[in-house]
Amino acid sequence: MTDGTAPIPPTAGDAPGPATPDGRRRAATRRRRLAAAGLVTAAAAVAVTLAVRGGAAPACAAPPPRAAVAALPSVAAALPPGAAMPVAAALPPGAALPAAAAPPAGGGTRSGKATFYDSEGAGGNCSRPAAPADRMYVALGPDEYASGASCGGFLDVTGPRGTVRVLVMDQCPECAPGHLDLSAEAFARIADPVQGVVKVSYRAVVNPRLPGPLTFRMKEGSSQWWFAVLVGDHGNPLRSVEVRRDGSWRAAQRQDYNYWLIEFGAGPGPYEIRVTDVYGHRATATGIRMLPGQVQRSKSRMYGTDPAPAKPTPRKPAPTPRTSTPSPPTFRTPSPTLNPALTEPLVQAAAAPPTRAPCS
Repeated sequence: MTDGTAPIPPTAGDAPGPATPDGRRRAATRRRRLAAAGLVTAAAAVAVTLAVRGGAAPACAAPPPRAAVAALPSVAAALPPGAAMPVAAALPPGAALPAAAAPPAGGGTRSGKATFYDSEGAGGNCSRPAAPADRMYVALGPDEYASGASCGGFLDVTGPRGTVRVLVMDQCPECAPGHLDLSAEAFARIADPVQGVVKVSYRAVVNPRLPGPLTFRMKEGSSQWWFAVLVGDHGNPLRSVEVRRDGSWRAAQRQDYNYWLIEFGAGPGPYEIRVTDVYGHRATATGIRMLPGQVQRSKSRMYGTDPAPAKPTPRKPAPTPRTSTPSPPTFRTPSPTLNPALTEPLVQAAAAPPTRAPCS
């Protein structure tokens, strides 16, 4: 889902994130940006605090990182104007950097928990025009949502009742890594909704079955001077989107609301767009036009081929009914019935001895 506002290119600052009916995902995106901006300040404050409290620490405690604090001005002076302080420079020696955000990938199984919510038909922070028709979707916490890098991928989630496949389409700001916020319909497939929270295992689906060729949607406000496109039906999470112009490919930058942006535009189009996913599949679509707000279906699939149409089963010819040729009727000739009154004297005469004629 998008916020419906036309961006004003080119201006400084982030492009607006998508609005949602309850404002939940949008507010979360803003909080994430503020948190990222304040991370350096917080890290520096921690280092200074440790240095101030160093005198009260037990004798066996590690010495406060005074050297790290003292080095901050020199590090800052070496940065270009307007550049942010590196987080590593503000951390005590030996401290680990925060784990990089990344989407679930590779098919490995993870453990966690699941809750549920209702997007009310909206497409979530991934800016889909609407929730999927089967309403099988999930929102991930900021670490696994990874600024939109997980959008459009699928997870197989297993709970007490079984396994369900869900589309990643939203961000859950308050969810820690391993916390999946499923749609109410998906949660009901794997557990009793009365439970509210259940333990689950989940894994990224590699090369899920595609519903069809790639789709493209130009964001409202797009023009030849400001290019923003949403790619759909790619199956695996995407790694890059490029647009061909003047014989060369120009890389678009993914926004945390899942549109791919070329800030100063890509010309009037039609466009040739090359899409690459995290597993190396690549597809190129041509003839994509500047039609803001409209979903355009290409002829290119991210991987695989169109399923072959089912061959019609040949019908067996109906058996020909046998036509028996009737035999000609047989006419019996009845034996003649003789009158006994006439035949009896003849029979007796034949049986009597011959009579000799008298001699003369």
